[in-house]
Amino acid sequence: MKKSITIFCLLFLISCGSKEEKKKGFEYNRTQKVDKKSNDNNGSKVPVDLDNKGIGPIKEVDFETNINNDLADKGKTTFNQKCTACHMTNRKLIGPAMSGIYERRSPEWVMNLLLNPAEMLKKDPVAIALLKEYNNIMMLNQNLTNDEARSITEYLRTL
Repeated sequence: MKKSITIFCLLFLISCGSKEEKKKGFEYNRTQKVDKKSNDNNGSKVPVDLDNKGIGPIKEVDFETNINNDLADKGKTTFNQKCTACHMTNRKLIGPAMSGIYERRSPEWVMNLLLNPAEMLKKDPVAIALLKEYNNIMMLNQNLTNDEARSITEYLRTL
């Protein structure tokens, strides 16, 4: 009897103790690296449209040849306070990565999305496509001033 219990315990321990790591349940990687050099828009179905200025108060943004570092520093601070919950510079998160944004969007479009996200997400074809790509998670209105939005657009030039 003792021998059969010992064998049973031994078999039980052997069957439970596998060296292979057991697979975990569902996992979701929230981030994906963005390759700025990629010409295929990172597999995105959202079109690159540099002519689209978006819907909102901004009709024209003129970037100086050199980056305004003071303005960019203010934009970095605002970006870190209000945007990093959903956006990273070099990785997709809840929203798109910001690195290389001006290779895909016009500065006017970016500012109009910052200032007028609700209307843009309802009427602008690029914003609607982004909304679909990012699981219909809407960008919240951060109630930015024009100056804050402009500083963020300047900061995005540095990425």
